[in-house]
Order: sequence, then structure tokens, then C-alpha cells
Amino acid sequence: MLEFHTLDVFTTTPFAGNPLAVVLGADDLTTAQMQTIAREFNLSETIFVQRPADPAHTARVRIFFPTAEIPFAGHPTVGCAILLAERAAAAGDFTARITLEEEAGLVPVTVSRKGPVTEAEFTAPILPVPHPGAAPVDLIAAALGLQPSEIVTEGHRPALWQGGPAFLYVPLLNRSTLARARPVEPHWSALMREAGVDSAYLYTKGAGAGYQARMFSPGAGIPEDPATGSASAIFAAQLHAASAIVPGTNRFALRQGVEMGRPSEIALTVEADGAGPTEIRIRGAAVRLSEGRIAIPAPTPLI
Repeated sequence: MLEFHTLDVFTTTPFAGNPLAVVLGADDLTTAQMQTIAREFNLSETIFVQRPADPAHTARVRIFFPTAEIPFAGHPTVGCAILLAERAAAAGDFTARITLEEEAGLVPVTVSRKGPVTEAEFTAPILPVPHPGAAPVDLIAAALGLQPSEIVTEGHRPALWQGGPAFLYVPLLNRSTLARARPVEPHWSALMREAGVDSAYLYTKGAGAGYQARMFSPGAGIPEDPATGSASAIFAAQLHAASAIVPGTNRFALRQGVEMGRPSEIALTVEADGAGPTEIRIRGAAVRLSEGRIAIPAPTPLI
């Protein structure tokens, strides 16, 4: 049996934010066994903790959708780092430095607890770059059950970016439009094929220096995600392309999961020079919800 914990991430409120399963002591699991466990939890992501390759680091981790392994993800990074730091810390406030060996590279995380709230801030392991593919506005609108006029194409405009995972970014007219959007077949599958991705991050302007977002990825087993840390980090490239990033420190408040009844709060910080982002950081809180033990699947080939 393996020890596991579940947390709600990017929230300070239980049963909000994005649920996460963290499986400890996963050194002897095969990829197929990890995928089986991730499919059993059936959350947007499950993270498996192993001994680090370099003893100077905290842990090696592997992250899985219900359907596939991914090289990097934000809410597993935040939730796992908070869990490991809290387990190692004494009672009271603390600040800890965690380094996770993820498939995308080393991810440094600063974890701090002040009173009842524990937050983590990680630095994205790679800077985002354009992703090849096409996303015609008419097809985007049909795939989301919207009118083409509801897709913003001036200043902000649809674009494809990758930074580990890849996303189609779609700016929408307002929050009412965002609330009505949904994947519509067969147009959704046609859009994903043409864009060369399996996920779309929709957003609109929120209050102040903030944005409200939704993320759909049904092909990866995630009909809708309450909070997507990797997409939030890569969003920095979308903001830079829209001239919303200036040299220096840029801070944005991102809200996601509102339409699902699981509101999430994600803090995005982008350090930039005249050429664009030089460092991207994501910060959020997490609350521990449950713990237990799960059986180890038989070591059968991954189907």
C-alpha cells in the first residue's frame, strides 16, 4: 500500500480550487502503474513523489493526467511542495525552499506558512515559445458555441503557446461570453487537430490588473479544469504579445473555476526586459483535505 494525500490547490477554502492527489514513496512504480493510479483518482492531475536523482534536491516527481503523463504542471507543483514542506516543518510559521525534479526540468519552489495559510511560489522551468498550428476564428467560435464577433482579435488575439504543455489561448469579449463557452463537437475536435493541441485557455478582462479564465481539455480527460498553473505561467507570452507586459515586474491576479463552483486564485508575476519575459512565477495556496493508503496495481503493460 502507498500513502497518499489530497489537497485543494489555489485556494484557502476546502472544496474549492483544483483537487490534487499526491502519492508518496512511488520509487518502485512503473509508468503503467502510475497511470493506473492516476486513472483511479480521476482528478485533473496526480503527482508521484520519488527520491531525487540529486540528493541536493527535495524530490523527483512525475505528473499524470487520467490519460497520459505530462512534463510539468502548476497545481501539482504548488500542492506537492506545500505538502512536503508542511510535513518537514515544525509547528508555526515557516519559509522553506523546495526543489522538484520534474520531467520539464528543475522547478524551485518557495513555501511559506503564515498563520493558517500556506502558500507556494514556483518559477516556471522554461520560458514559453510559439506553438505551431492554426486556429481560425470561425472554427474557434464554432468549437465554443459562440459567434465570431465574441472572439477578441484586436490587441489580444487567439494564439498558440507552449512551455512544456501547449495551449490555445482565446480572448473573449466579456465574462458573460466566457460563462456561455463550452466545447461543441465535431468542431472542437477539428479545432484541436488544426491547432495541434488538446487544451484551450479562454480568458477575459477581470477586475483591476486581473483576468478571469476557463480551461477545457476533454481529449486529455479533463472536461474543465478549475485552476491550471502551467497555462497561467504560459499566459505570460500571450500577455506580452498583447503589449500587456512592460519591462520590470508585472503582477496579475487570475481567477479560474468560477463557473464550476470551484473558484481558484492564481498570482502571476512576470519579470521582463525590452525583449519580453525573463522569469515567470506562479503563487497560490493549498489546503490538505484527506489522506490514506492506496493499493499498488499489478505491473501490467500500459494499455
